[in-house]
Amino acid sequence: MRALLQRVTQASVSVDSTKISEIGPGLLVFVCAMPNDTETTAETLAAKIAKLRLFKDEAGKMNLNLSQTGGEALVVSQFTLAADTSRGTRPGFSYAAKPDVARALYEHFASHLATLDIRTQRGQFGADMSVALTNDGPVTIWLDTDT
Repeated sequence: MRALLQRVTQASVSVDSTKISEIGPGLLVFVCAMPNDTETTAETLAAKIAKLRLFKDEAGKMNLNLSQTGGEALVVSQFTLAADTSRGTRPGFSYAAKPDVARALYEHFASHLATLDIRTQRGQFGADMSVALTNDGPVTIWLDTDT
C-alpha cells in the first residue's frame, strides 16, 4: 500500500458540495491499495502511521505520535498514488488494485487505524471529492509498504 501523509491543522472532504467529514489537528492520509496488498498489509501500514512521531513536543521537536497529541486522522482513498508516468504524458493506473479489492482494503485500513486509538474520519471511496486542508509545517511524508 502507499500513503501520503500531511500533518494538518484542519482538513475536510466534500462530495457534491456537501461536507461529509472533517478533522481538526492531525493527519490527512491519502491511501492507495496495490494489487498484491492484503489485510495484513493494511494493518501494518495503519500501525506504522499510528506510531510515527510527526508532532512537536514541548521543545518543538517532532517527537509525538498522533494519539499522544489527541489528533485525528482523515483517510481518503487516492488511487492516483499508483500512477505510472514512465511512458508518455498521460499517467496509467494499472498498478492500483482493482476497485472491489481497493475498497475492501481502504475500509480495512481505516477501521484498523481506528482500533489503534486514533479518531478516524473517512472520505467516500470512488467519489469525486473536494479535499480542503491547512498543511501544518508543512510536513508531508510518503510511505510505501513495498520499500
